[in-house]
Amino acid sequence: MKQFTFIDLFCGIGGFRQALESVGGTCVFSCDKNKNARLTYQSNYGDMPDGDITKIEAKDIPPFNILCAGFPCQPFSIAGKQRGFADERGTMFFEIARIITYHKPEIVFLENVANLTRHDGGNTLKVITGTLKKLGYHVKCEVLKASDYGCATIRKRIYFVCFRKDLKAKFSFPESFESNIAVEDFLNQEVDEHYYIDRPDIVFYKPDITERVHDTYRMGYIGSIGQGRRIYSVKGLSPTFVVSARGPAGGTESYYINGRVRRLTPDECKRIMGFPDNFIFPVKEERAYEQLGNSVAVPVLKAIAKQIMATDVFEDVQDEPGQVI
Repeated sequence: MKQFTFIDLFCGIGGFRQALESVGGTCVFSCDKNKNARLTYQSNYGDMPDGDITKIEAKDIPPFNILCAGFPCQPFSIAGKQRGFADERGTMFFEIARIITYHKPEIVFLENVANLTRHDGGNTLKVITGTLKKLGYHVKCEVLKASDYGCATIRKRIYFVCFRKDLKAKFSFPESFESNIAVEDFLNQEVDEHYYIDRPDIVFYKPDITERVHDTYRMGYIGSIGQGRRIYSVKGLSPTFVVSARGPAGGTESYYINGRVRRLTPDECKRIMGFPDNFIFPVKEERAYEQLGNSVAVPVLKAIAKQIMATDVFEDVQDEPGQVI
């Protein structure tokens, strides 16, 4: 397996770390401004991330090979006000550029919302790609859908993979593939009663389905049609989890399961997003939902990470042969 080091900026709950450690990477630095995300990160990886990136000197970050960052997406999301670089969070990309300028890593690996391609008439994307090119990188970016890579959620996102020009690496994004996967594959057998929604204003306008569909299948709504009020079949995929949403089902939406309507549990959400069963949340449940809504789809990152390794930028490290006694 190849060995390399990486840093995990705006690390959240460590989706990039899940992916890069799976292909031989060692994390040497992480940071996130959100204190609850840092607690979850520490509980699962044993490292407490640093805080505000604007207060971190580039020289204080250890040398590394790959810079990873799921930089704040709210300024570019269709769910927000789309203020872009006018929003303080939108300027966080330039903090990434500052660290790249100092360290000049071999690879830069970024993720953001798909709407980034259209934000400000495409000018935001031009600024980002133009900056990375001026810093000496070949830039490849593509919008990928998580459900095309074995994930039971739609979650469409833009990914950037940038190799330093002197490496002359040839990279291509992973090919999508078909998978017979659905929300029902990730459900707990028993859940607490507080996840169920029993109200007189539940409306079904479609019957449930018996065969799986590789898409979301909306069956009804709770009270009115709107975010946090939609009811889906577990025979399909989940819509994108969001950080916050009003309505009885919140950011996971609700599902028709065994004759009743309920929202998903954090454990079910984490499995849908590709996190392992032993991943824990030491925070309040509402914070866990927020962290999952902010996270990356791990199966997609793993597929991209394998493609990065296939470029042979990093050498294989063979295990030392054991002594024969």
